[in-house]
Amino acid sequence: MDLVQTIALSAGLAWASGLRLYLVVFLAGVLSYFGYLQLPETLSVLRNPLVIGAAGLMAFAELVADKIPAFDSLWDSVQTFIRIPAGALLAALALGEADPSWMVAAGLIGGTITAGTHFAKAGSRLAINTSPEPFSNWLASFGEEGMVLGGLWAMIASPLLFLGLLLLFLILAGWLLARFWSLLSRLLRRA
Repeated sequence: MDLVQTIALSAGLAWASGLRLYLVVFLAGVLSYFGYLQLPETLSVLRNPLVIGAAGLMAFAELVADKIPAFDSLWDSVQTFIRIPAGALLAALALGEADPSWMVAAGLIGGTITAGTHFAKAGSRLAINTSPEPFSNWLASFGEEGMVLGGLWAMIASPLLFLGLLLLFLILAGWLLARFWSLLSRLLRRA
């Protein structure tokens, strides 16, 4: 695996974990098991049928939970303590048998990418949940799943394209987080 592919794998697993951690682990495991995704030995555990089964079960639970307005925000709040460390760990382990300082750096950057993605997702879901109809919630949920599938495909098929799209996504996520923080600050001042 060359350097660009390794960086794309590390950043891609971190980014997608912020949206759908269990789906990412499930897909990475299945794709690696069938030979479509080359994972470093440090992530070979994802190929284990037990890990694939557990991740698949949790991905299904998340698929359902994410379609229920208001419950999806509760789910996201609990997942904050799972997605971010898991995304950091996946990013670090994606480097393979690298120098520990590089792995720690990748974990720090990966955790930051996961956190930014997760908080942008959770914040947008809070805003969407103010709408009384469930269709916008479902649309957002299916859109997130599509982003993960498309992102993982781009990560494998064209790592440079993926990294460019990731950069655009992170800029947009930063802008959204700033807007959400501003809105929250105004609401707290009024209260």
